Order: sequence, then C-alpha cells, then structure tokens
Amino acid sequence: MKNLSWKLILVLTVIIVAVIYVLPTIKPALWPHKKINLGLDLQGGMHLVLEVETEKAVESTMDRITNELNGALRKDKIRYLSINRVDGAKIFLKMQGKDNIEKFEKLLDKEYKDLRILSKSTDNGVLTIVMDLPDRETEHIKKLATGQALETIRNRIDQFGVSEPDIRLQGKKRILIQLPGIKDTQRAKDLIGKTALLEFKLVDEVHDVNAALKGNVPPGSEVLVHITEDPETKREIKDYFLIKKQTLLTGANLTDARVQIDSQYNEPYVSISFDKKGGRIFARITEENVKKRLAIILDNTVYSAPVIQEKIAGGEARITGNFTTEEASDLAIALRAGALPAPVKILEERTVGPSLGADSINKGLISVCIGGILVIIFMIIYYKGSGIIADLALVLNIILIAAGLAGFQATLTLPGIAGIILTIGMAVDANVLIFERIREEMGIGKTPRAAVDAGYNKATLTILDANVTTLIAALVLFQFGTGPIKGFAVTLSLGVLASLFTSLIITRLVFDYLLMNRKVKRLSI
Repeated sequence: MKNLSWKLILVLTVIIVAVIYVLPTIKPALWPHKKINLGLDLQGGMHLVLEVETEKAVESTMDRITNELNGALRKDKIRYLSINRVDGAKIFLKMQGKDNIEKFEKLLDKEYKDLRILSKSTDNGVLTIVMDLPDRETEHIKKLATGQALETIRNRIDQFGVSEPDIRLQGKKRILIQLPGIKDTQRAKDLIGKTALLEFKLVDEVHDVNAALKGNVPPGSEVLVHITEDPETKREIKDYFLIKKQTLLTGANLTDARVQIDSQYNEPYVSISFDKKGGRIFARITEENVKKRLAIILDNTVYSAPVIQEKIAGGEARITGNFTTEEASDLAIALRAGALPAPVKILEERTVGPSLGADSINKGLISVCIGGILVIIFMIIYYKGSGIIADLALVLNIILIAAGLAGFQATLTLPGIAGIILTIGMAVDANVLIFERIREEMGIGKTPRAAVDAGYNKATLTILDANVTTLIAALVLFQFGTGPIKGFAVTLSLGVLASLFTSLIITRLVFDYLLMNRKVKRLSI
C-alpha cells in the first residue's frame, strides 16, 4: 500500500501540473503561463535566408586601416604621393625620398605588423608597395562580421516585438530567420536589412556640388543624396550634398535612440545620446566647426545637415527627416541595436498566410483525432478492459506532450504534429508488449496478480531499450536538424518520455488498484 501511495501522489502531481500548463492554450485567461507556441507553418509569417556580404566587412576594415595609416604618415611628417584602397581589400601606396621610405618602413614594422606585403618595387626613387591582410585575419574578420550581424538582427527583431522568432546561422555566412505571426513583412525586411551605419561628416562648402554632379568630384569629398517628400504631391524630392569623406563620429558611441515629437512642427524625430567618449568627440566637433554644416548620414543617405551655431555639450543630438512615427520608430530600433558590420542580401523569401496556417492546424488536429480514435477502438476490441486502461494512458500521454511543449516553450510545427501522431502508436506499443506478456503468464496458469507482476517485469527492459534508442535518435535529430526536423524531434522526444511514464507507471498503478483494492479475480485481457 505504501508503494501504491507514492505512485498515486506522483501521478496526480504530474497530471495536475500538466493540466496547469495545457489550460492557457485552451483558455488563455485562466492561468498566467504561456501557451503552446505555434511555428511558422501553423500560424503564418515570414521565412528569410540572408547572406552576409562578409567581403564588405573586410573592405571596411581596410578603409579604416588606410585612414589610420594616412593619419599616421601625416603625424610623423612622412611625405607620400598617394595612398588608396584598391582591388577590394588591398592598400596601394606610393612615396619617394630615401628618408620618407626609411621612416615608413619603421612605422610599418612598429604599428602595422599585421599587414602583409604583396609586392614592393622601387623605380627612379619612387617606392610602390601593395599590402593586404593575411588570410587568417581575413577569415577572422568575416567570421566576426557574420556573428555580429546575427546578434544585431536578433536585437532588432526582439525590439520589433515578434514573439518566438527563430534566428540562427546556416553555414558560414548565411542567417536563417523565421518570424511567426508577422503581418507587415515589408517593414520587417526593411528593418532587418538596414545597415544603420550612422556617420557625422562635414559638408564641403568650398567646392561646387553642381560641378561634382557632372563628374568633377574633388579629392577627399563625395556626393550624397538627401531625400524628402513633398507633403502635397507626395513625390520624392532629391537634394545633393558634397560631403567630406572623413568620418568625424559614428554610431559606435551611441547609447540610446528614442522617438520624440517636435513641439514646434509636431513631427517625430529621433533623439540620440552618446557615451562619454562620443559626447566629448561631439562637443569637440561642434566647437571646432561653428558656422559650418554638419551632415548626419545613415547608410550613405543625408538625413539632415544643420549649421552648427555653437558648441553642443552633453552628448545629445537629433535626426530629422520628415519621418512618419513608424519610420522614426524603426530607425530608433535599428540605431539602438547597432549597425550591421556588412550589408546583407535576401537569398530566399517565403511568406505563409495565416489562413494556410489555420488549415494546417485543422488538418493536423483531424489526423491526430482519426489516428487516436482508430488506435483506441483497436485496443478496446483486441484487449477489452485492459485496452481501456491503455486508452486512458494514451489520452494522458497526449496531455503530457502538450504540457511539455508549453512548459519548455517549444514551438509546435507541422512536422511536430507528425511526431505526436507517431507517438500515439508508440504509446500503445509498450502496452501491447506488456499485455502480451500478461496473456502468456495467464496461459500457463498464473493468477492475475502474479501474471501482471511477471508481465511488467519481463517487458520493462524491452520497452526501455526500444524507447531509449528512439530518444537518442530524436536528440541527434534535434542537435543537427533544421527547423522542421527539430520540431519533429521535440515532439518525438516528449512523446517517448511521456509514453514511458504512462505505460510503466500509470497503467501499472491502475492494475494494482484493481487487483489489490477492488480484489478483481479475473482480468479482461
């Protein structure tokens, strides 16, 4: 009786906990727990495969090194003829003069040991040198770029408010994104793909922008566009600015970005705040360039170019651009999450409508019901009263799987429903082994009590062996499989554990109750 008591307490506890976790899926207002999450194929949403253009990250690194090297040469008063990034990720440098060449070689050995010299030649006293980064360093930059892109996109989507997104690496530079339940797919794509590289640069007010538009771009400057919308005609108006290439400050020092409403024009803008270092740099920039125009640039597009009236301390600025509230909110999200280290391009895009997802749920539930009913009928016909006990265990098995999905916040997918249907058959399979053993023992003249004990004892090892090997296979599928395979593996694993519990503990408890408490003399099997 003591043995029966602790088993009964265990079973009741498990069933009560399972019901607590399942109820929110049926009636969300009943309990505070989360309900079962539905996958992309069941509730609709968006599936994207992105590729990080990691070569651009290497090129950006070489741009930064080129600018640093340019500044170091000027600081050490080393004269040079030209220095440029060429052929993607190579630095091309020309200089003349023995003293300049010797100073440069010392600088290279001291500060830029990581640069690899591809070619070096001297012609009439002019040194021509081509450098790049070693292959190992290049691969490291690409790997970091992919990892940073993954985290940046994850942060953006988390702030966007998508519940249970699936974001993970696929290969070396691809990112798989599944956004269940999302409706505004274009807005999501714009937010995910926005590089969000924020830069502050001075406007070149010395040279003529019209001459630059005709192709006469002065060295050290570039032409960027500023796009606005006419409030009456709703047409885009493009203004062009001649901007100095030197970046004075970037969004790397950004700590916050929030949407505010302009009290004068009642229009939204994005208020940004810098950390202490960024605040000091911004204060210095505004102090040294009073009465000059400072362009605020995002992804090579000028958002505003106000005239600096005085030194701006405190590390705060604003980005205006005739935004809608939604556009300003998305821009603030992108800035808070950080800039992508390299552009991303969409390789694959699929959208699943909510009606298609609802149809999948209905068909999945119908298949579960039909499969379950057929198994229940078979067990009752073939095993009579014992079959009813197995059917009770089967119903509890399905409840335990649903509770596991809700409790662990796993995502139920269409392949996951297939896993549930499979476990329906596997759940009664264990009972079939036990019942056949009991029949054999009763056939040789044992009492019902002795037959049940022998049946469970002899079948337990076989059941454990079969289920444990299935569980190992399911875990391997979960570890190495993609989304749909993982969904199948999750429900299969939960089903295996649930079927072990229901077949070895719950059904045994029922048999013990009937034989010990109810004093049943003959088993219906």
